[in-house]
Amino acid sequence: MSIQTIGIIGAGTMGNGIAQACAVAGLNAVVQDVSEAALERALKTVSGSLDRSVRKGTLTEADKDTVMSRITTSTSADSLAGTDLIIEAATENEAIKIKILQNVDAIASPSTIIATNTSSISITRLAAATGRPDRFVGMHFFNPVPVMALVEIIRGLRTSEATVEAVADLARKLGKTPIGVKNSAGFVVNRILCPMINEAVFALQEGLASAEEIDAGMRLGCNHPIGPLALCDLVGLDVQLAVMEVLYSNFNDSKYRPAPLLREMVDAGMLGRKTGRGFYTYDK
Repeated sequence: MSIQTIGIIGAGTMGNGIAQACAVAGLNAVVQDVSEAALERALKTVSGSLDRSVRKGTLTEADKDTVMSRITTSTSADSLAGTDLIIEAATENEAIKIKILQNVDAIASPSTIIATNTSSISITRLAAATGRPDRFVGMHFFNPVPVMALVEIIRGLRTSEATVEAVADLARKLGKTPIGVKNSAGFVVNRILCPMINEAVFALQEGLASAEEIDAGMRLGCNHPIGPLALCDLVGLDVQLAVMEVLYSNFNDSKYRPAPLLREMVDAGMLGRKTGRGFYTYDK
């Protein structure tokens, strides 16, 4: 099928990044969120990102205007009715996602594919909340979406081959590299990455080194472009905790237990860059 118009549920970091990637690739993006303020912030974020490209000379002002014109926003879920593909990019909470997916399933055309950008939750279980499990798939982008090249395409138990091929083709149209992944908690990248970040939090909690030293050790000793604690701040401590809880509950293995310091920082509202304070302090 030809995918030309993409609906995106959620105007946060991932949602506005997906919208930008779609619009830059010449596709129309409809961003839906219950908060008008969140939608305004999303447009401002995309505009600022494109401004950086203009300053670098990789985009003209006219190109920027064209890209921005391809993004529309709405607080009404009904705005998604005419889209070819809907990507749910809401918070990493299964109950919230299921409620959203049930609502959009009732609105969307029967031919519309529904994808979820979940970081860790079972695609099969989310698909079962809809009436179209064959046209439901995981499409996991990485932050920051306009920059990161990978998209995990996760097949649920009843996802059709045509659905997988359609979203993989879309990922390539967006300039991304798709990899096929079986449905399992955390999929591939977060199954490996999040326990590493969690272990870094344990190291900090036990006083083995400072946050700066832990991050420097992984950058300089393992050639990582960013340290695990700085990366956790970028992703969000609440997202990291949510993924670890999914891994722990699914595998029932103590190696996936969330670090107590991580949980305490989330309880304190220290979620990283988005709140201005996590393992480091940021100017919001």
